Amino acid sequence: MKAIVQERYGPPDVLELREVDRPVAAEHEVLVRVRAASVNARDWHTMRGDPYLARLALGVGAPKARIRGTDFAGRVEAVGPGVTGFRPGDEVFGEADGAFAEYVCASDSVVEVKPAGLSFEQAAALPLAGNTALMGLRDLGRVQPGQRVLVNGASGGVGTFAVQIAKALGAEVTGVCSTKNLDLVGSLGADHLVDYTREDFTTTGRQYDLVFDLVGNRSLAECRRALTPVGRLVLAGGGVFEGGSAVGPIGLVLRGKLMSPFVRQRLLVLTAKPARENLAALRELAESGRLTPVIDRTYALSEVPDAIRYLEVEHARAKVIVTV
Repeated sequence: MKAIVQERYGPPDVLELREVDRPVAAEHEVLVRVRAASVNARDWHTMRGDPYLARLALGVGAPKARIRGTDFAGRVEAVGPGVTGFRPGDEVFGEADGAFAEYVCASDSVVEVKPAGLSFEQAAALPLAGNTALMGLRDLGRVQPGQRVLVNGASGGVGTFAVQIAKALGAEVTGVCSTKNLDLVGSLGADHLVDYTREDFTTTGRQYDLVFDLVGNRSLAECRRALTPVGRLVLAGGGVFEGGSAVGPIGLVLRGKLMSPFVRQRLLVLTAKPARENLAALRELAESGRLTPVIDRTYALSEVPDAIRYLEVEHARAKVIVTV
């Protein structure tokens, strides 16, 4: 099968389209014929090995996982022993290493039936970004109807889902983005818009029950100014940032963990983990019309280096999709 393979850290040129062996579904795994995959900031971080501290987990000298990609949507080709919830031909979406390929194996615990009415491209946009938004708002943020929620980075892959999920949870939503993305974020249901090129949300005096920071470009002190005295700040790291950093947005996350026990406001660090029940929740939101994936551009499998280059240079809005 064809797959995007990475043997060393570096720029998009280190990614190569190669012929590799097709994987075989092990116990409690499904083999999926990939129809579409999506590009995430995680792919950029793994490609670059940046921040350097992350290489302790990714692989010190080179990435442990050779095939890039995480999100996928497609049809089940085969099932391994112990799989009872899926059968060949089922249309599914999910999250697993190696999604930039013609086939991917995934645990049946991180795969769900594709939302009815969504294309494979739209379904592939959901898993990682949608799950991050869902866990940040529902689980860590504990958003309640009527609360004021600010999403910093509202036009990004996670941000476009976060605005919609916060609205579905009954919140009054403020989206922070650039001038060119104001219309997009407004169309997703944001009640208020902040153009960060003209206004600093941390100095307006407006306070929120929850600040969901998807950018990592503001200090803890600045973010806390935008919170009510008992508000919650959910830190989800950062997207694509200027490379060559030892810790990158991890530094902000670590400071949040250290400070949290000493302040009334809750400073919470999000570690999003894939789970079938969360994919099911995203499917239900999509099928009810409350969650619609937004696609910026699509690329062919052979164009994955260009897709990641676009993500890192142009700061893509919403999701970038790879069709297989």
